[in-house]
Parts: sequence; C-alpha cells; structure tokens
Amino acid sequence: MAGKPPQSDPVQDAPQVAGPKHAAAGLPAVGHSLRMAQQQMGVKRTALTLLRVNQKDGFDCPGCAWPEPEHRHTAEFCENGAKAVAEEATLRRVTPDFFAAHTVADLATRSGYWLGQQGRLTQPMYLAEGAERYEAVPWERAFDIIAEELTGLDSPDEALFYTSGRTSNEAAFLYQLFAREFGTNNLPDCSNMCHESSGSALNETIGIGKGSVLLEDLYKADLIIVAGQNPGTNHPRMLSALEKAKAGGAKIITVNPLPEAGMERFKNPQTPQGMFKGAALTDLFLQIRIGGDQALFRLLNKLILAESDSASGAGSGAVDKAFIDEHTHGYEEFAEAARAADWDETLTATGLTREQIDEALRMVLASERTIVCWAMGLTQHKHSVPTIREVVNFLLLRGNIGRPGAGVCPVRGHSNVQGDRTMGIFERPAPAFLDALEREFGFAPPRGHGYDVVRAIRAMRDDKAKVFFAMGGNFVSASPDTEVTEAAMRRARLTVHVSTKLNRSHAVTGARALILPTLGRTERDLQGSGEQFVTVEDSMGMVHASRGRLEPASEHLLSEPAIVARLARRVLGDESRTPWEEFEKDYATVRDRIARVIPGFEDFNARVADPNGFALPHAPRDERRFPTATGKANFTAAPVEFPKLPKGRLLLQTLRSHDQYNTTIYGLDDRYRGIKNGRRVVLVNPEDARELGLADGSYTDLVGEWKDGVERRAPGFRVVHYPTARGCAAAYYPETNVLVPLDATADTSNTPASKSVVVRLEQSAAN
Repeated sequence: MAGKPPQSDPVQDAPQVAGPKHAAAGLPAVGHSLRMAQQQMGVKRTALTLLRVNQKDGFDCPGCAWPEPEHRHTAEFCENGAKAVAEEATLRRVTPDFFAAHTVADLATRSGYWLGQQGRLTQPMYLAEGAERYEAVPWERAFDIIAEELTGLDSPDEALFYTSGRTSNEAAFLYQLFAREFGTNNLPDCSNMCHESSGSALNETIGIGKGSVLLEDLYKADLIIVAGQNPGTNHPRMLSALEKAKAGGAKIITVNPLPEAGMERFKNPQTPQGMFKGAALTDLFLQIRIGGDQALFRLLNKLILAESDSASGAGSGAVDKAFIDEHTHGYEEFAEAARAADWDETLTATGLTREQIDEALRMVLASERTIVCWAMGLTQHKHSVPTIREVVNFLLLRGNIGRPGAGVCPVRGHSNVQGDRTMGIFERPAPAFLDALEREFGFAPPRGHGYDVVRAIRAMRDDKAKVFFAMGGNFVSASPDTEVTEAAMRRARLTVHVSTKLNRSHAVTGARALILPTLGRTERDLQGSGEQFVTVEDSMGMVHASRGRLEPASEHLLSEPAIVARLARRVLGDESRTPWEEFEKDYATVRDRIARVIPGFEDFNARVADPNGFALPHAPRDERRFPTATGKANFTAAPVEFPKLPKGRLLLQTLRSHDQYNTTIYGLDDRYRGIKNGRRVVLVNPEDARELGLADGSYTDLVGEWKDGVERRAPGFRVVHYPTARGCAAAYYPETNVLVPLDATADTSNTPASKSVVVRLEQSAAN
C-alpha cells in the first residue's frame, strides 16, 4: 500500500553525520529503491512499473541519459532511476482541493522535498492577477490566457520558451517549431546550465558538440579517466559499464575533489558476488583541487611531448604523429604552449604531488585506447571551455579520437537533454537548420540569436521579456543567484509551467500564472490515431522509442506534443500552414518531418521500429572526419587558468545528494557521504576547518564573495569535517544556488560557474 504525503515539512535542524561509505549499490541500494517505490506506488504497481524501465518494449527512465546495453537485465534500472519512476508513477494526487487549502504564499515557504512529495498534478490551474490561490480552469481557458499574453506583446522576443531535458524528441521539435513560427529564437534550456561548455569546446575542436564514443567503446578501452563526475549518484548504471571495462583489463583514473563511494567499489546487485563483495573500480585517485583540471591535462600533455622528444621515447609512439599530420590543425602552437607548462604552477593548481602525476603519466603511456569521461565538475567554471579543449588536446595527441575504445565522453544528465538540442532547442541555431525549417514549413524563421538561461533571467529582470513558458523543469530552483532569479520571474506578466509534479517554480510567479499538467514517461499516450510512442536520444547519440503503459494520473492530462499543438493553433491561428492538428493526432507525422529537416534521421519511423534503436551519425567517430572551420580536428593553446583563493576563504562546489536528481529531492539523506535527515550541511576538509576555527557540528553561514561586492548569504549550515581536497568545500544545491552570481559564468558558453564559488564561513546564529 502506498504511503500518504507528509502534512508538514520535516525538521532538518540537526542532520546526523557518520563517516562516508567506500562502496556503492549492493543490498542497501536494492532495499532503499524498493522502500521508496512502495511508498509512492504500492507493491503491485512497483513490480509492474519497474520491470518496464529501459526495456525495449517499455519506457525510457525519466532520470539520467546513460545508454542501455543491447542485452538488458530484467531489472535494467538503478536506485535513482527507481526513485525517479516512483515519483512519476506515484498514487498520490494534487487536486484543486489542495490548491484551495494552500495559498501561493504558503507554498513558497515549503521545501522542494515537501512540494514534490504531494503527488501528481491533475488539472490545469490558474493564478489570476492579485489572487492568493490557484484555481482550476478548462484547457481552452488556459490556452486563451497564454494566447492573450503572447499576441499582446510588442515583439515575439518578449517571450521566453524554456525546455527541460525530460522533453521527448517529438515534443521538443514541435516546441521549437512553434516558437520560431511565433517569431523568436528565445529557447533557453537546461543544457545552458550544464554541458553547454562541452558543446562549445567540442564543436570548435572536433566539429560536433557530442561525445565520440558508444557504450561498446568503454569495454574496449585500456584506460578510462573519469573527471569531475560522481557516477554512483548521478549515473549509477555507468558503474556496471566501468565494472565490465575493468573485467576486460581497463584501468581507471578518477579525478575529483571528493572521494566518491561509487568510484571506489561497486557492488553490482545483478550478481551474487557483486552484491556482497563488489569490484574495486579506481586504480589511481587524483584528488584534485576544484578547477585544477586544465592545469593537470596541460602538464600531462607536456610530459607526453617530452617522452616523445626523448631518446628513450623516439619511435615509442608516445605521440601519434601520423594522425596529427593527417587529421589535425594547430599542433605547433599547442605544442609550444604545452612545453611551457610549469610543474610548480600545476602542483599549486591541482594540489597533487609529482608522484601522483608521474603515475598517471605511466598509465597514459601504457594505454593504446583512452577515453575521458566528464560531467559538471569540468563544465561549471569560468575556464570550463579551455579545460575541455585541453582534454581534447590530450586525446588528439595520441590519436584517441575516431577509433574503437577511445574518445571524448561528456556524460549528460537528464534523459533527453541531448535529444532536445538535436531537435533544435537552441537559442543560437545554425543557419542550415533554419534553412531546412523554412523549406519544410514555408515560413521564414527568425535569424537573430535568442536568450540563453542567464540572458533570459537578465531580460526578465530588465523588463525585456514578459512571458515565461517552461516545458518541464524547475527553472527557479535550477538557476543561479536565487534572489535575482526569483525577483526577475515575479516581474513577468505571465509564467507558465508544463509539469507532472509540484515544484518551487509554481510558487514564484509572474502577475499571472498557469500550471499545465502533462503525461509522464510511464503513462499510456492515446491520441486520435491510436496509442502513441515518443523517442529519446541518450548520452551517446543512440535514438530509441519510449512507450508508457500506465493509465494517466488524471483524465485531464494532455501530452506535451498535444499541449504544444493546441497552443500553436490558438496563438498562430489560420495563418499557420503547419498541420498542428495532424501532429497531435499522430506523432509518426512529426517524425516524418524531423526526418526531412534534421540530418541523421532519414527514414526515422522505419529505423526507430528496431527495438535497439539506431545511432546518429558522428563524423569524427565514424569516419575520422572533423567538420570544423579548418576541416580538421583543432588543437588549441589557451592560457592555463585556475581559481585563486584569498586567505581565509574556501572554494565551494555545489553538488547533489544521493537522494536527489537535479532539483528533485527524493529524500533527506546522502547515504554514501554519511549524511542523514538534513541537507543544510557544508563539507570541509578537517585541516581547513581547524585553521578557520570550525568545529565539526558547528553551524556557519556561507557568504559568497565576487567582484560585484554584493553579499550573497546561505545561512545555517552544519559543518561536516570531510575528506575534501584542501581549500575546497562542498554543499548541496539548490540551497546554495543563492551564492552563485548571475554574471559569474563560463567564458564562451555562459554556463553558471556553480563549481567554483569563493566563500567565507561566518559563525551562524544557529550556534
């Protein structure tokens, strides 16, 4: 039997703290998954639903974007995937009676955990200007309200159309089509806040902003470097792939400021031996200081060149000269910069020892096939783009792009975030994409660049944008500089959120607001032509179908494609030549248009009928062809950067707990880090804590410091002495997003620099 939602917010004043764990998964993960699933879904629904996750005839997990293997387990899901499914397939419901009992002001005082635990949204809800509560409205009235605001704008560019990474390919394609036919490229998305730095660096260096490896490549690698990533919490099924790679002889180097249980030992719950003993994963742990990755890879490149130049290295293959001569550009300038790398500067930037770096070099030189995986630990710094370019330099130097078992592997977060970008969710679309849209649909798309997330917030703050429409997500909690973001949202004329569950963004509204409830991945989608399926693209460019099987949580729900199609018909009217009604009735017709607009999707409907899906073309991987401005893979030579800390300050990275996925909070524990019943904790190296006079268990306010001189404060955090890198600290978001300045962003990508926030720790009133 499913449990009831909490009536009041849990008290989190005194988190319980134990030591960090040294292994992930195993029996505790199985037990925790089943307990949380049963609380939300009950026993029978839990069994029926979880057995369909990531199956060839089932639905794609609404969690992370890690790919599925060709041969799948009966239970092809992880602990956090089970939590994500349980939250969506919950038996709890949020009805109009709930909104009658809670004012918006009341909802704004609640935690994200409490809001999410209330259950599935069931009807369109409208907050009128000046009203205290949301009230139920028919769908047609909701579309009328949106149309009234959109058509009343002075310019289409006063509207913002945000996208979450959960949105399907079909919905994303229709959404961008509507926005552009309406007249704007204002299509900010969650990628702007995570892997935009990866796309920026990879497009410039290899000609495509995606990873160059498939799942099978991990099994063929000699060396896998996992940098700035915590797979045990954020992509747990990746641990199975790393375990298989290890069994095949691969070595693993982990580069991270914190030791993470999943990279120490993985207890695979799919096998008896794995369940109880597990497999050690990391061969070399480089506990790097936050932001020191560019310096590390630059020095490794220097050392590889030195090995090649030395008498002992002559002819040893330390550098793949044939590959460099045939396939790359800019080598001489890069090599000059790499040879100038300074040992002392690198040791300062990284906090590593010479012995550790020398050991890493030995492992690199012993590997014929190397893959580098990374996530937010590399992408959310001011110098993230040059850091990732340096990773590419490192791989190009030894010919490790464009052959089996080697390449770049940016590990995406949300389940279709990569697919949404492929479908055209981008504020700076390529001219070729817009040309294809124009040929196919007969209208002239806007050509000027639109707003990304940071620029969208500025536009609302400065009254340049007046309507905010979100296709999924929790924009307020995901964005930086919380007070600035919330004030900007409240200046809008209308805020609209297409959602399955309650979140904080529903309580931080414009003058008017709408909540539009939608189908989830787990639910049957029945339209005019019959039962529908949608498609997604995983982190490695594989596209496959997703079919929900559960009955919808409410008879009033509409699918995301249906919401877009009906809104487009209402806003664009008879002047639009796009067959919106046909698209809503049959998603296959949407896929036919995608096939004619987006390269790689030819014969889309026929190819996606294959239960394994299909791989999108990737020129560097498939042909060693690099569609860059030079026609070759580009070496780069940016100056080395790393954060400099004033005395008495720490460098804070924001991160997730284990009971969390992005901004969705499943529970109040972080089992692997030893934290229970609370989220307002700050992890501090014991030596740093002693120097700062911070006892374990004391309470501190985190105060951000940035060049604008604005005080940004996150009060009341329990100090936890923890084995972080020296000079570094860590705390959970979204609680610490308040500390990330809106204008503190990565060069080129404009991604918020959430992984390198300078803070001072002041005694809290809680003491």
